[in-house]
Amino acid sequence: MRTVSAAAKPGRRTPPLSGALAFLLLNLPLGILGFTLITALTAAGLGTAIVWLGVPLLGLLVLLVRGAGRMERARVFALLDTYIDRPYLPLPPGRQRNRWVTRLKDSATWRDLAYFFLLFPLGLVEFVLVVAFWAVALGLVALPVYYRFLPGGAWHFPSYDVRWITVDSTVTALPWAALGVLLVALAAALTRALAAFHCEFSVALLRPTVAQRQRMERSWNAIDGMSTVTG
Repeated sequence: MRTVSAAAKPGRRTPPLSGALAFLLLNLPLGILGFTLITALTAAGLGTAIVWLGVPLLGLLVLLVRGAGRMERARVFALLDTYIDRPYLPLPPGRQRNRWVTRLKDSATWRDLAYFFLLFPLGLVEFVLVVAFWAVALGLVALPVYYRFLPGGAWHFPSYDVRWITVDSTVTALPWAALGVLLVALAAALTRALAAFHCEFSVALLRPTVAQRQRMERSWNAIDGMSTVTG
């Protein structure tokens, strides 16, 4: 496990392949969900804020973003084996108004929002690359098995109508299977590299910065001895 602090830049570490693959495949659906909720709640909230109807929607957006940020840190830890410290300022006791002011002034809230807004385009690129590399690699590895079940009992590249290359026997399929093994190794390396890049991206936006950690310490000192709630 690797723990990320605000004071030191995390060292590079290759994530486990299974966790990296699951993480990258989940990024696109989570990115779509996050992007949809952010744009919908922001548009509806700002559009109706003049009649105060949008204020609860914007408040809901803040709570959802902060909650999703907690879940994303847990996902990074579970799948990429990297722990990211929680960056949120402690909420003061007493009136709800003071707590909401703290949430809105907390830079971690807006960094969480930026992360989930960017997760969709980044997750789309990662999903396309991972699926394309693994599909081609595994398709070539399995070619000696399934070519005989294709129309005409043969595999044609690039298409059935344009036959630059024809595979119609196990002997002709074996070189392509060997190429598929090489591509599997490349796909595994690409998967780990993309996951490591996304891990660094997550750390950059979701961890507490040095300034944020100092603000957290001052906030805790200011309310020392008082009952506090974090959220």
